[in-house]
Amino acid sequence: MEKLTSEELMFLQEATSKLSNAKTMLGDLEIKKHEVLSEVSTLKVMVQTKEQELINKYGLDSVINMETGQVKKKEK
Repeated sequence: MEKLTSEELMFLQEATSKLSNAKTMLGDLEIKKHEVLSEVSTLKVMVQTKEQELINKYGLDSVINMETGQVKKKEK
């Protein structure tokens, strides 16, 4: 019966372990990606809702300065 050399066995063990770890990391990243996508969707809805509230309050032709909060009418 033949047997792998200790170097061959060590290589296979390390490579297999690293491959398994890499697959686990990819799975974790995919889960995190879905969590972030879900958060983005939630935030988009929140922003759209607030935008509609602001349009109703200040008018469709209003421009908001994002640094100061000042609201002006669009210049035509």
